[in-house]
Amino acid sequence: MTTIVVVDTGPLVAVADRDDDHHDACVDWFDQHPGPVVVPAPVIVEVCWLLDTKAGPAAEAAFLSGLAGGDPRIEDLTTGDYQRAAELVDRYRDLDLGFVDASVIAVAERLGIDTVATVNHRDFRVVRPEHVDAFTLVP
Repeated sequence: MTTIVVVDTGPLVAVADRDDDHHDACVDWFDQHPGPVVVPAPVIVEVCWLLDTKAGPAAEAAFLSGLAGGDPRIEDLTTGDYQRAAELVDRYRDLDLGFVDASVIAVAERLGIDTVATVNHRDFRVVRPEHVDAFTLVP
């Protein structure tokens, strides 16, 4: 059985940045996961900003070039996703959850996906999604 996974920013940055503390674990996870993976569109912006800041424009360009093949599937947000993200940011204001993490949760809920690839286990363990008791977090 193939598990669809929604991917947060951290694993994508870690794969592209060899100096990232999570690089090896994330590369191994992506190598072993048969797919598919879904990346909410706001994650792409955050990944690009972090790669440009941490690893430079060449790393950002390489990441963007890698998206051209259609894998991962980039998921645009719906009006409902924006509303759900607003609710999550407000509800979890003490976490400083933020829009990108909230969009990951909103997309996972809308698509009925219970597994999230993230290195931000602290926040994603606290958030209670509407469709399952808790997310399964990888790697």
